[in-house]
Amino acid sequence: MQLDKISRNILSILQQDARITNQNLADRVGLSPSSCLNRVRKLEQAGLIGPYLGVVDLAALCRTVTVIATVSLKDQSTDAFRAFQQTAEAIPEVVECYTVSGSFDIFLRIIAPDMSRYNKINDRLLDVLPGMVNISSHVVLNTGKPFRGYPLDELLDS
Repeated sequence: MQLDKISRNILSILQQDARITNQNLADRVGLSPSSCLNRVRKLEQAGLIGPYLGVVDLAALCRTVTVIATVSLKDQSTDAFRAFQQTAEAIPEVVECYTVSGSFDIFLRIIAPDMSRYNKINDRLLDVLPGMVNISSHVVLNTGKPFRGYPLDELLDS
C-alpha cells in the first residue's frame, strides 16, 4: 500500500495517541471527519495499524523484574528453533521473542513478578532442548528510553 503524506501523518499521530477522537485527528491532518475515518479504516484493513494497546505503568501497578535474555541453541535445526519459540510463546511473561543474527540466536524480553518466577521460566526454557540451550540473563536496572512508536518519517523517507 502506497502511503501519502496524510496517511503517514495519521499513522504517526495514532502511534502517539490511539485514543484521539476522529474529529481531532481530522483537524490535525487537514481532512473532513468522514475522509479521515475512511483513511483510518483502510489503514486498519491493510493491516498497517492495530491492534490498539494501552501502555501500562507497571512500576505504579506492581513490582516486577524485567530480564533481557539472549539464547544460543546448540541444535541449529528448524525443529529446534520451532520448539523453543513455541515454548516461549506459551509463557505469558515472555513479552517479546526475536530470532536474530550474531553471537546468539534468540532475544527475549521477560517481565516476571520476581526472580523466583523468572528462575522457573528460565528452567522451563532450558528444558525445551535439554543440554542444547544456553541462556544469558540480563536484569534491567533502568529503562532509559521506552518504546513509544516507530520513527516513521525517518524510516519511510529512506
